[in-house]
Amino acid sequence: MTSCKATCHCGAMELRVTLSDGLNTARRCDCSYCRRRGAVAVSASLNGVEVTRGAENLTLYTWGTGTAQHWFCKTCGIYTHHRRRSNPNQYGINAGCIEGVNPRDLEPVPWANGVNHPSDRQR
Repeated sequence: MTSCKATCHCGAMELRVTLSDGLNTARRCDCSYCRRRGAVAVSASLNGVEVTRGAENLTLYTWGTGTAQHWFCKTCGIYTHHRRRSNPNQYGINAGCIEGVNPRDLEPVPWANGVNHPSDRQR
């Protein structure tokens, strides 16, 4: 497991993150929301993310089932992390927020099929 620091653009908030498998979990999603956001996300367990500064500066965006929960800095608008719909026991961390990481260096990054997510199918 890899421990690192992640911050928004303005520095108002900071996370201490323990990644599940370093940067090896990097991926993008093509669901209606993520394809607009375009960020590369890496995985961390729910207990692997701690807001160490600026929790009051985070705002939450959610929709539909409410399972996916996306956090942003209120000041600069940067998406920092989200609770995954595909696995609610994980967070996706914006790789671009991790200190020393340039998402371009992670290419090629695989895509997850969020458009055809199982929870969207009729039961």
